[in-house]
Amino acid sequence: MSSTSHRAEGAARQARNSSAVRFLARAGFAASGLVHLILGWLAVQLALGSSSGSANQSGALRQVQQAPGGDVVLWAVTVGFAALALWQLLEALLGVPGVSDAKEVGARVKAAAKGVLYGVLAVTAARYATGSGSGGGNQEESYTAMVMQAPAGVWLVGAAGLVVVGVGVYHVVKGVRKKFLEDLRGTGGGAVGAAVVRLGQIGYVAKGVALGVLGGLFVAAAVTHDADQAGGLDEALQTIRQQPFGTVLLIVIGIGIAAYGVYSFARARYAKL
Repeated sequence: MSSTSHRAEGAARQARNSSAVRFLARAGFAASGLVHLILGWLAVQLALGSSSGSANQSGALRQVQQAPGGDVVLWAVTVGFAALALWQLLEALLGVPGVSDAKEVGARVKAAAKGVLYGVLAVTAARYATGSGSGGGNQEESYTAMVMQAPAGVWLVGAAGLVVVGVGVYHVVKGVRKKFLEDLRGTGGGAVGAAVVRLGQIGYVAKGVALGVLGGLFVAAAVTHDADQAGGLDEALQTIRQQPFGTVLLIVIGIGIAAYGVYSFARARYAKL
């Protein structure tokens, strides 16, 4: 390994071990908690037919933007998500501590994917903080239509949908089996600890169901060759609402997503970093 590579790796390790980066990464979990709390509220409002905004991440950020002091909060959210993105990308580069050699590659890929996701959320939050957030329109359908026009585009959309479905199933299993406790160095103990565990279970299952429906929309778009079938989280929640007993189910999912938000605040305190 060249001296330049050694210096780069040393700088990366120094950044990962920085108390400032760790603090900001924990703030990123709190930012995620805020977004999910608002998202859960929007989902319940959608179920009751009185939603004033899209029940997705952009809708949640728009709600923050419109609140008093919203710009300041959005910049804090931006910094938190950016720090989480940096932390995950450092994990992908340097390796995830405590992971066996057999699972090393998978852990690095997972960390890289999370890094990209948090990076996108940071950019999105920054756009709303500067007042240049998307004004509307179904971007998911537009992007899906563009991809489907490309060679093998239908297969790409279908594969992406299956991946999202898989992520949804993973969230449900993680919640039911309490696998999320592996991400924490404690839960506070006593009544607080029990509440954190229960919130994590409910939150992961609810989020997993929503992601599963979202992935299903993309699979449906690929099967029917109709980009209008695709959509974002807002469309996924609308689909749930249209099912038998959909209003009740959507309220339950909205409460569950809000529970994930509260759990995220606990994760900011107890996450292994």
